[in-house]
Amino acid sequence: MTEDTGIDVLVIGLGPAGASAARAAAAAGLRVVAVDRKSEPGHPVQCAEFVPALINAGDAAQSARIQPIAEMHTFVEAGSAEVTPEFPGIMIDRRSFDTHLVEEARKAGADIRMDSAVRDVSPDGTVHLFSGEVLGAPVLIGADGPHSRVGKAAGLENKEIIASRQVSVALLKPHNATDIFLSERLPGGYGWLFPKGDFANIGLGVSQEYKDRLKPELDRLHARLVEEGRVGSDTLGHTGGPIPAGGMIEPAARLGETLVLLAGDAAGLTNPVTGAGISAAVVSGTMAGEAAAEWLAGNTGAPDDYAEDLEDHFGASLSRALKRRTTALAAHAAGTASPDALRGGWIAYPQYWTNDDIREDTHDLLEA
Repeated sequence: MTEDTGIDVLVIGLGPAGASAARAAAAAGLRVVAVDRKSEPGHPVQCAEFVPALINAGDAAQSARIQPIAEMHTFVEAGSAEVTPEFPGIMIDRRSFDTHLVEEARKAGADIRMDSAVRDVSPDGTVHLFSGEVLGAPVLIGADGPHSRVGKAAGLENKEIIASRQVSVALLKPHNATDIFLSERLPGGYGWLFPKGDFANIGLGVSQEYKDRLKPELDRLHARLVEEGRVGSDTLGHTGGPIPAGGMIEPAARLGETLVLLAGDAAGLTNPVTGAGISAAVVSGTMAGEAAAEWLAGNTGAPDDYAEDLEDHFGASLSRALKRRTTALAAHAAGTASPDALRGGWIAYPQYWTNDDIREDTHDLLEA
């Protein structure tokens, strides 16, 4: 039996995309129920927690701010830092960030339900939870990550995935830059050190088919930084997870009479090169919530408008990043991932932007 038959919008997932969708839909006066399998927002942390200054993540980012970032340092193989001086941003506490967004949704009137894992999504859009609850609504928003159950039910799935692994360590020297490590040993990804006050996130990502490299290569990077006297040898915590890397997928569909909208990682909006996802999640989630309200108010073109808005906002940058990723993977496969080839696939270098849209018009700045 379907519970809460008066629900207008059902949101699956309460990360930045889902929380933003729930807030926008509730603010429009709709009855919104939003569920998430986690017991608390943003935990465990599954990102590097950097937000560029040019990304407008609003009050949530500022409330979760840990330290400022001034520039980017890129290390190609064992080389020294190549500095991108104008790359400001902030390091955030992701748990605080997500909690802020969820509370904003709650304040707007959304019914927030944590510890509510989805078992399956029926062909008619009805959602079955492991608790035995059954929920349904005219609009179902899938904001449930790279392996979205909502997207899978609608036949809309991310096909390319980056596997990632990250550890938290003590930072022994103050640092105000994001450090990026490019190597032929990391096909389809890169390594990073992102400082967080007295601590740092060290991690790396690679294409899913090379996931067996994650632990040994992360151990190698950690050992290098320990030897340089930059971080402690003890691991204080670890995390990891999948990152979509195939570009945007169709964000709107129907399951029976239910309108399905996908947002954030579920819609493939994560940058295929950088793993950037926070801004796209917040923006697309807000758009999805607004599109739901418009559709329920009688605008039958709202789903198409939503898809067009996402394309206008993110299409050019995602397309360019996907081209760079494809070229880089081909170089890795051919054994020609030279330092120059690695630079050509990374956003810090002019060749990344050659013959494409100008930098100022894109939304693919590095975030995590």
